[in-house]
Amino acid sequence: MSEEVLYFFSGHEGALPIYHALEDQLTAMLPDLEIKVQQTQISFYNQRLFACVSFLPVRKKADRPENYLTITFGLNHLMESGRIDAASEPYPKRFTHHMMVGKREEIDEELLSWLQEAAVFAAEK
Repeated sequence: MSEEVLYFFSGHEGALPIYHALEDQLTAMLPDLEIKVQQTQISFYNQRLFACVSFLPVRKKADRPENYLTITFGLNHLMESGRIDAASEPYPKRFTHHMMVGKREEIDEELLSWLQEAAVFAAEK
């Protein structure tokens, strides 16, 4: 784990195992994956940005897990799922989805299929 990633998780160390699970799965799934650690998010790129993780509070405080990551990804359609905490359409046929994840087990096939779809969508732009 890079120093940049460890610094990003300062004060949020409990969310680091969730991030590890996500990064491991994305790295295995997408061989051309590039990861950029920024001040407020860690971004995932193939040729273009397709997803990121942050600590964006997309739920009321009482509804947030103690440790969490918010995974944000873009698709060409609105994803209808109870797992999606917020979604918007900033441009026609470009939907941004925010999903809060509080356990490693939530990095599952369904989420990974959405991220794979987001990677394909970003590459086709």
